[in-house]
Amino acid sequence: MSIDKAKRDLFLKSLTQSFVPLLDADHEEGDYIPLDLSINNDELRHIDVASSRALWNYVNTQLQKNRGKIGYGGYNERRDIYSRSVYFNQNDSATQRNIHLGLDFWCEADTAVLAAYPGMIHSFKDNRNHGDYGPCIILKHKVKETSFYTLYGHLSRVSLKNIEVGQRLSAGDVLAYLGTPDENGDYAPHLHFQIIMDIENYYGDYPGVSSAKNLMYFLENCPDPNLLLKIY
Repeated sequence: MSIDKAKRDLFLKSLTQSFVPLLDADHEEGDYIPLDLSINNDELRHIDVASSRALWNYVNTQLQKNRGKIGYGGYNERRDIYSRSVYFNQNDSATQRNIHLGLDFWCEADTAVLAAYPGMIHSFKDNRNHGDYGPCIILKHKVKETSFYTLYGHLSRVSLKNIEVGQRLSAGDVLAYLGTPDENGDYAPHLHFQIIMDIENYYGDYPGVSSAKNLMYFLENCPDPNLLLKIY
């Protein structure tokens, strides 16, 4: 893959002029606070990140301490949280998938998930591996001759009912709802949001975590979601 990153980034930046809310239209920009779940966060050394309940307790504590309602972060962030699942583990550090390719938004289960940009449903699927997305919806967006995709993962199973491929949505439309740990891959409730330039042959799924070995490829194909969302 060969992408003109500067041109790609300018294109994505041009699509929105201000903050784009992704969770519950009643939440304002000031309700979103940054959250560090990287291997560099010493506080996580005392947290069992393999436990969805323990991780949610940590997230909730950070939200209360910082007077926030939604925690966000994680693009190109190396994390220990994925070491609990054989779905991500490999035999050596170069091939272990532990670098996050999207932005996460941590909030209560059943919170409404909003479409970030006008588009149509490309595909959806319930990915049931432990540590996977659980229910996931991918939207396709086309601006003149340029197409790109947005992925919404860790949803509730009810979110996959009464939707169909090709269904059109406007920015801000309710697309889905956040899932609970027993349906979202066993994570504390959150939305995984990712931009994908070339979806390849994926359907209702796309890698959301990369190994160090493949990182350059995935960062080219999955640019920083903040280019579109303008949260920070």
